[in-house]
Amino acid sequence: MKPRIAQRVMVAVGVVSLAVFGTSAWLASRAHERELASLVERQALILSDTIRNSTRHAMLLNERDMVHRIIEQIGRQDGLEKIRVYNKEGEVIYSPDAALVGTTVDQHNEACDGCHSDGTSVAELSEGRRTRVFRAEGGDRQLGVITPIPNEPICANAGCHAHPPQQQVLGVLDVTVSLAEVDSAVSAGRRSAFAFALAGITAISLLLATLFHRWVGKPVRALLGATERVAAGELGHRVAVVRHDELGQLATSFNQMTTNLAEARHMVYQSNKLASVGRLAAGIAHEINNPLTGVLTYSSFLLKRAVDAETRSDLETIVHETKRCRDIVRGLLDFSRQVPPKKTMVDLNAIVERALAIVDNQLRVQNIHLTRTLASDLPLFPADATQLQQVILNLLVNAADAFEAGDRQIFVATDLKSVEGRQSVEIKVADNGTGISEKNLAHIFEPFFTTKENRGTGLGLAVCWGIVTEHGGTIRVDTKVGRGTTFTVQLPLEPQSQPAAGGAS
Repeated sequence: MKPRIAQRVMVAVGVVSLAVFGTSAWLASRAHERELASLVERQALILSDTIRNSTRHAMLLNERDMVHRIIEQIGRQDGLEKIRVYNKEGEVIYSPDAALVGTTVDQHNEACDGCHSDGTSVAELSEGRRTRVFRAEGGDRQLGVITPIPNEPICANAGCHAHPPQQQVLGVLDVTVSLAEVDSAVSAGRRSAFAFALAGITAISLLLATLFHRWVGKPVRALLGATERVAAGELGHRVAVVRHDELGQLATSFNQMTTNLAEARHMVYQSNKLASVGRLAAGIAHEINNPLTGVLTYSSFLLKRAVDAETRSDLETIVHETKRCRDIVRGLLDFSRQVPPKKTMVDLNAIVERALAIVDNQLRVQNIHLTRTLASDLPLFPADATQLQQVILNLLVNAADAFEAGDRQIFVATDLKSVEGRQSVEIKVADNGTGISEKNLAHIFEPFFTTKENRGTGLGLAVCWGIVTEHGGTIRVDTKVGRGTTFTVQLPLEPQSQPAAGGAS
């Protein structure tokens, strides 16, 4: 089974969530542990000071039994493991545990390590060094607090048990409390923190899984299914667009792509059909060309010998229609026999001038005003001059046929353009005629398509498109019904090009 995007996302989110929540839970438990430890330590210090202060009066009176009773009563509190009072020789002189009284602790004992490890006097110990955490024989953690019993002036002057004034410390009070409850609370807090983290990870994962399934999974599967159906040939299938985010845009683009594919397939089908029709038409044209020539020759001969008007009228009709058929046949043959262009270095302005000279008389007869704007700095470029002249003539003739009534104008312009970093020469043929409808615009370059009743063969623009394409150029149409049409032809230059003589204007 192939891994799905959702599974990968969920694994990634789970790992990140585990790291974040796990770290947060660990940090929280550590902070809680430090807080509890600090609280217990503070309470132990207070307890130790309380014991010292509680026994101070009895010690000053040398009431040993009273000191023992006080320590014994305090030692009965829950969580208080040991209370020991050491003299300066390390001998236990007071303790609730009678077995400990009279024992001596070694200087390397954990209770003595704070002072004897570096020679620091117990009277000089900071509050932090008075405490230590260690494990008892049973494995439980315990907190020990040592509190020095100072040699106060009243002790040095007491007659009952006076101590030398130079002795700073008379002994040490060592209080040991259990940390079992603290450890239990820390463990419970840690379990709660990690349980909360696990619940958070689970909730986030479920929420993300639900949202991912709804917002990503279903739309992606719909697109995947649509893609498979289109791949199977169902180009009419569309994806419902119900959102406006990136996936909605993707669905819209998919539908547009499918539409374009359907149109492209239709165009390929039409092109193949037209190619077949073209080959058939070319074959038929070739076969009927000779009979048409014979009909035209004999009808023209009879027309010269005809005497009565009715016969002459009939023969003129035959000659006219035969010539029209001959023109169609020649167009078919020319279209079917298109050959690669024979390129030489040519001057576009000169080609335009020759084409204009050919149609000049026709434009005058049709009362069409011609405006030309030819760029003077056009370079020479490789092209077939005869074929380009044919393109320009076809565009001019089409423009001349685009008028109905009113002001008639044709504009011809040449220029040098840069298209996608490539230098190109450009020619525009524009008119202010009737324009081309959107319905007809999609078919103007198809062979045999024409809107001229009883005029033209419908091959002119198809021939133009073929010639321009063979030259590596493009032909574009901009039109508006009732406003006119502009044909723009762009032809690429070679990198090495020479400037031509100034063009006409």
